[in-house]
Amino acid sequence: MTYKRTWTEEIEVNARDMVERVKELIQEGNVRRLIIKKENGDLLLEVPLTTGVVAGGMITLFAPILAALGAMAALLTKVKFEIVRVEDEEKKEDQTSNNN
Repeated sequence: MTYKRTWTEEIEVNARDMVERVKELIQEGNVRRLIIKKENGDLLLEVPLTTGVVAGGMITLFAPILAALGAMAALLTKVKFEIVRVEDEEKKEDQTSNNN
């Protein structure tokens, strides 16, 4: 039996590195939502990422968003990324139930 494990991590990124970091996260494939905030926590952008799309195609789909991020980077020094990830995991059956 498989189930999905979801977790969130937050990282701080220099604004000048923002576009490259977003591209890397898209290519990782297990990122389902990306929330970009100012240093003070104000929301800048929330991007849901679709499952099952080839990474190269995904970058093409998000080209306008990446362009907007580049423009934002000129006005900001640091941003926070809240990254929501999903991973499929095998659920281990209780071995004692198999021995009966």
